[in-house]
Amino acid sequence: TPQQYNVTSYGATTVAIITLEASAGMWINAFLICVLCIGWIKKKTLNSNEKILLLLGCSRFCFLCFSWLYCSLSITYPNYLYVQLTFQLIVFFQSFFNCSNLWVSACLCVFYCIKIANFRNSFFIYLKVKTNRIVSWLLLASVLSALAIGIIAYDIADAKLRSNRNSTGQGNFSQASGKTDENFIQTYFIYGFGIVTSFTAVICSALLLLFSLWRHKCKMQKNSMNSLSMDAHIKAMKSILSFFIMYSINFMFLILSLILSTKGENYVAFLSLLFLYAFPGVHSLIVIFSNPKLEKTLLRILHCVKCKVCMR
Repeated sequence: TPQQYNVTSYGATTVAIITLEASAGMWINAFLICVLCIGWIKKKTLNSNEKILLLLGCSRFCFLCFSWLYCSLSITYPNYLYVQLTFQLIVFFQSFFNCSNLWVSACLCVFYCIKIANFRNSFFIYLKVKTNRIVSWLLLASVLSALAIGIIAYDIADAKLRSNRNSTGQGNFSQASGKTDENFIQTYFIYGFGIVTSFTAVICSALLLLFSLWRHKCKMQKNSMNSLSMDAHIKAMKSILSFFIMYSINFMFLILSLILSTKGENYVAFLSLLFLYAFPGVHSLIVIFSNPKLEKTLLRILHCVKCKVCMR
């Protein structure tokens, strides 16, 4: 029927666009992982910034893989997705890597704030001295918290799948998939918790860094001097502001999805998916261009590729 044809066209378009976005994001984060791993092998060690970026790249790469798998199967082959264990595991890994991605990126903002901001408070000085140890504990706490969220999401998915199978019959997975999507509001609250906590860390880091920049600027104006610390402050502020903008848009789409999830607003859900799959790749690209070493490596690779294409 025409209605079935429209639904099929919408699903095919959604899968095609999401596949392109997920592929681009995976390539960008794979580049980030490869460069950091090569440097790790050469130097035999990683500094705190590189640890955060490596874990961030891995979590985003895996999140895009499982999210693309979930979206593709739910649209094209729902009977293969909404089955026992498969559905729960995909939801578990998707939730785990998504929350890990959000909290590790928040750790990066906290690291910038501790490393660059200048405060004479004894506690802040202690944080500066113990930065490496604090980063390790923050990353461990982020992974364990994401694991707990993933287990909760697994239990919710298992409960919903069981209730839908009991209410619609053993083999009617098309109806079960629809009910699962409608009743999956709990997962929005899980993602909301992850976004709110990481968003709070980003806002606090941005405010502290902005206050430190303002104090440093006033001090330099009084002494009529220029300082390299000013440039470091500005670069860190640009990175944190990019986090802030991306998190704000992500949170806005989450609220819209939560409000309109039960009203069949496909276009809002489509826009949410577009941003959800664009966020890990776009922000990783911002991180790469804010890091001189990563930027130089990427530009060198692009230059070599361009030369080979021209020679052909």
